Amino acid sequence: MGNIVSVECLKHVYPDKTEVSACGLHFTADEGERVAILGPNGAGKTTLLSHILGLLKPVEGEVTVMEKSPHKHFSEVRKIIGMVFQNVDEQIIGPRVYDDIAFTARSDGYSKEEVDKRVQKMGEIFGLTDLFNKIPHYLSGGQKKKVALAGALATSPKLLILDEPFDGLDAKSKKEMIDILNHVNQKMRTTIITTTHDINIVPYIADTIYVLNKGQIVTKGTPKEVFSQVDILKEANLETPILTELFNRLKVHGLSVEIPYTLDEAEKSILRIIQK
Repeated sequence: MGNIVSVECLKHVYPDKTEVSACGLHFTADEGERVAILGPNGAGKTTLLSHILGLLKPVEGEVTVMEKSPHKHFSEVRKIIGMVFQNVDEQIIGPRVYDDIAFTARSDGYSKEEVDKRVQKMGEIFGLTDLFNKIPHYLSGGQKKKVALAGALATSPKLLILDEPFDGLDAKSKKEMIDILNHVNQKMRTTIITTTHDINIVPYIADTIYVLNKGQIVTKGTPKEVFSQVDILKEANLETPILTELFNRLKVHGLSVEIPYTLDEAEKSILRIIQK
């Protein structure tokens, strides 16, 4: 499994002299890995993503994508990265859904036939085929997210970066988005880096979690490892997942239970309690 992203003690200074850091633990994302970045507002999550995208140049530290500096080799690195912004209206520019999904592939010089093949494939994966002739800005929030994600994936990037992709989505749309992302990750071996405030979703979308707080990467690990560090989460103003909270309360009442991190695990654990 090869390394896709590496960030070592990043520091950036904005024009108003605001300093933002992401130091502490070494940040990496390997081929096919699903990585979630958690942290309070102002912790440096967006700054970290912007450096990985090559939109910002670090004052200190080192950022590499496929062993290249994304800022120095922006045009080259951009071709292997797909991005979905928190506000998708900022990146949807096509007059029709079809055109928006096709935009990056067209810009990268794919033939008309290849562009159509890729757009049709994305339409099938995301269930957007019937919307190809619709004006994207009139779609629902969930549909817009799908259009943006389909466009980001149309060129089969090695790395997909998602900034708060579940923000504003209803429960059904969140479930659909989770299923699509995991399908893409498994079938295309796409590395996915996601920032989110929806901590209960994280076990379903991440193999590895990084927690940022006050410019430091304060911990990393699997969902099980990170969510067991309740004190670190509280210090970073992060809630523990609802299942973790529930089963910790059951432990206080004397029940011998392991902390589940998905609904399936919780179901099995509760059934074992009932059967006993």
